[in-house]
Amino acid sequence: MLKAVIFDMDGVLVDSEPLNLQALINTLKEFDVDLTLDYCSQFIGVCVADTMEQIINDYNLNVSIDELKHANKLTQRKMVKEEGYPPIPFVKTLIQDLYRNGIKMAVASSSSESDVKRITKMLGLNKYFDVIVGGDAVEHSKPDPAIFNLALKELGLSASQAIVIEDSMNGTIAAENAQIKSIGFLNPNSGNQDLSRSCVLIESFQDIDYHFIDSEYRRAYDLPVEITKTKRLVIRELTVDDIKIMYQIYQDPKVKEFIDDIDNYLQTEIDKHKAYIKNVYSFFGYGLWGVFKKDSNELIGRCGIQNRTIDERMEIELGYLLDGNHWGMGYALECTKAVLSYAFEYLGIQRIVASIDTRNVRSIGLAKKIGMDLEKEITDNNHQCYLYVITKESYYKYAEKDMAAKRTETARKVLEKYDSGVDATVYMKRYRRLFKDK
Repeated sequence: MLKAVIFDMDGVLVDSEPLNLQALINTLKEFDVDLTLDYCSQFIGVCVADTMEQIINDYNLNVSIDELKHANKLTQRKMVKEEGYPPIPFVKTLIQDLYRNGIKMAVASSSSESDVKRITKMLGLNKYFDVIVGGDAVEHSKPDPAIFNLALKELGLSASQAIVIEDSMNGTIAAENAQIKSIGFLNPNSGNQDLSRSCVLIESFQDIDYHFIDSEYRRAYDLPVEITKTKRLVIRELTVDDIKIMYQIYQDPKVKEFIDDIDNYLQTEIDKHKAYIKNVYSFFGYGLWGVFKKDSNELIGRCGIQNRTIDERMEIELGYLLDGNHWGMGYALECTKAVLSYAFEYLGIQRIVASIDTRNVRSIGLAKKIGMDLEKEITDNNHQCYLYVITKESYYKYAEKDMAAKRTETARKVLEKYDSGVDATVYMKRYRRLFKDK
């Protein structure tokens, strides 16, 4: 279970690398050394002491590490005062979302602890971090794992309970050496960094939230990703073990009457799902998910969206299938509504369809209930089908109308109590206006 996120600072919290590298170049000019930007980029993610030691060795300088460090710090502080460190866009929003979801956070940076504390305070982020570890707290800098090991120790967690966000090759190697999974941030100002050791690469923190981080953590450990929850249900990715239960559900003739993608052998279904986890869940980030009862964790069916060519057009299709013992209880409406909400609001999908056999009265009725419109009649897998469609725009209109209807129903119930003598005075003014005849 994910319990902590460990952030690098330079290049992840603040876009400091361009200024830091230029400060290094300016500092060495004082010692008659002309450094190039390409040469300096190798020090991204490396502590200042190790950086200065290598420069002294490479250029045969008759100067101490401390002297170079001091000169560099003066140059850097002057430039920061004049130019400032720009924060990485949207990273604060992510940190706040992680905090709301109870995730511990740490900074493990090659910069000094005092600099990390000063910068996080300047950004208004210090209150969110449980632990701050600077490069001066460990003997060896990244790619040595010492800094991450120390962060884990101070967090009181194991490597498998955390994930790291890094923008440098040295940082991702250090995370790997500490046996912590990492997310690589492709910051263009951090130079050409090899982040191939990370589980996933991101180009921006826009739209990156707790759900995304937790999902990538789960994928890294081959754990099923939880998609969403409703009042009674949990919708999550199906595991290989879940297929054994799904296979039993498939055996009901009325369940598989209109389903074509079910094999006759359990092992075939299991083998198919192993490939499905890798090639659909992991690649697209969506698929047909399991529907579980929240109170008992009982698997009662599947629901989700997947890519399929329908009527010679690539579509994203909504599909569901529930255990026959759970028909007529509103579960189908509940899970399909939740999937549409997730698809439109979180994934940003623009159009979703449902190809429904013309004889499948229950599914046709459900399609209408969730706001889908009949587009046309088609032949699909040798069946006569209706193609129902809902777009993101029409979904929001339907959701707004549905919410208004719920408010009206609530108002009706309150007014009934009011008119029957129950004291509902507090609510009467709020709801009376919805009913002109009252």
